[in-house]
Amino acid sequence: MEMRLPKTDKKRIVIIGGGFGGLNLAKSLKGADVQVVLIDQHNHHNFQPLLYQIATAGLMPDAIVAPFRNIFNKQDNVFFRMARVESIDADQHRVKTNIGWANYDYLVLATGATTNFFGMDRVQRHAYTLKTIEEALELRSAFIQYLEAAVSRMDVDENECMHFVLIGGGPTGLEMAGALAELKKNEIKSGYPDLNNDRIKIHLVEMGSELIAPMSDESSQKALEYVREMGVKVWLDTAIEDYVDGKVILSNGEQLQTPMLFYAA
Repeated sequence: MEMRLPKTDKKRIVIIGGGFGGLNLAKSLKGADVQVVLIDQHNHHNFQPLLYQIATAGLMPDAIVAPFRNIFNKQDNVFFRMARVESIDADQHRVKTNIGWANYDYLVLATGATTNFFGMDRVQRHAYTLKTIEEALELRSAFIQYLEAAVSRMDVDENECMHFVLIGGGPTGLEMAGALAELKKNEIKSGYPDLNNDRIKIHLVEMGSELIAPMSDESSQKALEYVREMGVKVWLDTAIEDYVDGKVILSNGEQLQTPMLFYAA
């Protein structure tokens, strides 16, 4: 079965993935004498750098979501199809999706990246990640549930429900740590007055010797000083080795008890 697309004599460029790469390529082809077909399994682009704001309840999901059809409603050479790619037949120049085949003259793969857990199966099974709206909402829900358990249930260890470990000192891990620290200082303090706010512990673990290493040394040092001032415990030159029975096992021999392990390595 062939996907429903307008017939054309123009060259067809099929772009798989509507993230920053695929989106900007499609936009850059405005006015070009080609037909552009953008395929994504979602019907919207989400602004990933602000997913941490969704996860920490700073923003609602619709604040960082833009429907593809709205983005391209004035670009008449772009056709969006919501579909899941199943295979590529390079010999026949066509892409198989769950809604049919799409022939192409040029094919661009812009599907982004998956999280690399470096073979740590238990971490992969139990850690929270942050690449989609769904994951951000799941993380936000878990965070609130742990706070509710800490404040209201006698059958849970209050400390366990109030210790949060973030793996990876890049932009995502750093932003999450800062956002959680802000929540602790403001919203949690006012929203949970009967919770001992000082017992909330936020750990940021980075295997390198500095935070946000790709950026300048000055930015890295200021980021480190800033999150430490906010009360975040930063572990540099420290890697995660495993996650066993609710405990994060670190390369320096330390073990951190936490129900919510956030992985952004």
